[in-house]
Amino acid sequence: MTEFSQCIAKIGKGQKASKDLTWEEAKQAMRMLVEGQATPAQVGAFLLAMRVKMESVTELAAFTSAAREYVPPLPVPRHLPLVDLPTYAGKQDTFHASAGAAIVAAAAGASILMHGHEGIPERPGTVAILAQLGLPTDLPPKQAVEELTAKGLVYLDIALYHPPVSRFLDLRRELGVRSLFHPVAKMLNPARAASQVIGLSHPPYFEKTAEALLMLGSKRALIVRGSEGEPELSIASVTRLLEVRDERIVPVTLTPKDCGLPPGSFQAMSGFPPGQLDQEATLLRRILHVQVRGGQRDWVVLNAAMLLYAAGKAQSITAGVPLAQQALDSGAAARKLDELAIVKEPIHG
Repeated sequence: MTEFSQCIAKIGKGQKASKDLTWEEAKQAMRMLVEGQATPAQVGAFLLAMRVKMESVTELAAFTSAAREYVPPLPVPRHLPLVDLPTYAGKQDTFHASAGAAIVAAAAGASILMHGHEGIPERPGTVAILAQLGLPTDLPPKQAVEELTAKGLVYLDIALYHPPVSRFLDLRRELGVRSLFHPVAKMLNPARAASQVIGLSHPPYFEKTAEALLMLGSKRALIVRGSEGEPELSIASVTRLLEVRDERIVPVTLTPKDCGLPPGSFQAMSGFPPGQLDQEATLLRRILHVQVRGGQRDWVVLNAAMLLYAAGKAQSITAGVPLAQQALDSGAAARKLDELAIVKEPIHG
């Protein structure tokens, strides 16, 4: 029996007999996956067995640690108030508030590294809406660092940074389900930013992700039970968060009212069908150009406030709200969109 087969046997013996991999076993399994030492049948068996068993905290941290070994961290200047913002879930029911929020936060002085993967067509990801807004979405790592340093916001396609992780994410189309590579991608932190904001929808991963980040030495992170698994606070309901800070995990519940914003509705968060991304882009442009008031704007403001807090630009999410509002009302957010866009489009009122 090969070493990889032994790993499959250990995790695949069913609900009662299966066992978690040790730190070293999990790291070695990831290395064999990345280096192509497992056959296609073994890859499928391992990923599905791990999904059924569910990853332990140690396994999640070890998988991520091993994946990081294959690519160097992005050389982002240390002085930047940098937030790592993974966006891998895609949307069906709500619009991409995180895209607008990142632009607002960058306009208010934060530096945001968004990274993701173009998943399945019926769930458009952040990359699709950023492209509609005219932002570059295919910059190689070196140019991505330059863009981030100069402008405070960049999107990094994980396929251009870590091709093996991207290839395994692509397997979702064949397997029909997510795999361990989805949480790993979210924790990859390409620039090793001191602050991370990670969105999750699957409850079992909520505490595990926070604990895995602690094992990986994360200094600061917000784990968000976000809308559709994206790193977004809800404007219409209570959002649960876990804050990783000072080697502790602190649970937080947050409502718009806590941040001085009126309660919104799920209708205000509503998205657009996959074929209408241009309409979503128009909505975000109008929000950034102060042509929209109410719940849609408030949802972007709330999430920009969270990013400003994560970046250390505000003492709390609540304190970030007026900073985000000022970035919009002063025109700074609209100017930031113009600065970021490689494709200039006229704004229609």
